[in-house]
Formats: sequence, C-alpha cells, structure tokens
Amino acid sequence: MTRAALALLAAGLLLGACDSGGGGPQPGAAASAGPVCQNPNRTAVNQLTAPPALTIDVNKAYSARLDTARGSFTIQLNPHAAPQTVNNFVYLAQQHYYNCLTFHRIVPGFVAQGGDPNGDGSGGPPYKLPNETNPTPWKAGSVGMASNRAGVSGSQFFVVLADGPNAQSLATSGVYNQFGTISDGFDVVLKLQMGDQINSVVISSK
Repeated sequence: MTRAALALLAAGLLLGACDSGGGGPQPGAAASAGPVCQNPNRTAVNQLTAPPALTIDVNKAYSARLDTARGSFTIQLNPHAAPQTVNNFVYLAQQHYYNCLTFHRIVPGFVAQGGDPNGDGSGGPPYKLPNETNPTPWKAGSVGMASNRAGVSGSQFFVVLADGPNAQSLATSGVYNQFGTISDGFDVVLKLQMGDQINSVVISSK
C-alpha cells in the first residue's frame, strides 16, 4: 500500500460526516448490542455548550486507569502537550461519562476507538475541542482524540495499535490531538474487540 493510500486510510477511519461527534460511522463499524447502562451524569455533560473550564494543574502528572471487558490499562496523560484535551478527558472521567461506553471501532494494526455514547461513531458532547496538535511522535500506544470536518470530538478517543506508516499518517494529517500514551496494560489494548465495554475510568494525579 502506498504512503498516500495509508494517509487516506487514516483520514477515512477517524473522520466522519456527522457533526455531532468525531470519527463518524463507517460500514460495519457499529458495535454489537451490549447491556443497557444508564448514567445520569451524562445528561449534565450534554448540556454544556463549550469544553469545561480548565481546572487541572499542568505541572502535575495525571494518569487514567481504564477498566474494560478485557482487563485494565493505564493512559499517562500529557497536559503539557494538550492541556485542554487532558482537562476535558479528566472532567468526563470524573463525571463517569465513559462508564459503560464501548470500543465501537477496532482496526487491527491501526487503532482501537471508543468513547461514543451512541456506540456507532456519531455521538459525543455538543461541543468541540480546540486543535491541540503537537509534535509528539505517533507510535504504538499513543492516545488521541477523533476528529471530523466539524472539529475535534469532545469524547471519542483512540489508541494506536502499532508503529509504522499508519501511525505516521496521523501526524501528517495535522488534525488529531495526541494527549497521552499507554503506560501499562498495552497487552490488554491489543485484545480489545469491537463492542467491548469500558467499565470505569479512574483519574490519578501527583
């Protein structure tokens, strides 16, 4: 596959046509039906018209522990590279927004994507995040926010599954906010299947 084709592949997988959320639906991308889960905290987030106010301390180290159907993994967040994106992720996690959502898209050798309340790539909060692209290299374990023509998704995130041209195409696109990297449990990430549930996200700081 040519470099140009790989770049188009990256764009097609993470860019969507729906303005309500990043990473719009692709054929066959919908997750399988899972347990019905209600989260009253999600209603408050859906009433926001802009990203939450910055409350994190960019001089602290933040991590997010995600418990999933396949096990747990940890994201080391990078507030220096993408402060608004990290602040938003921390806020949503503390509001339990991600609880019971799924990984709705798995592309072997490329990305695992989740964080959509609709479960099909079309959903998310009513706001968009600012563009916080940064020079941090994209590689296996990098974590970024999905994006579409309307802007950067407020909730959908993805984990890069492998090094190589696919990962590098994310850098050349200039539209994806990288805000962390997997620091523990990458083997769990590699086991994720489409429709696997996120049970909880716990934030730690020091």
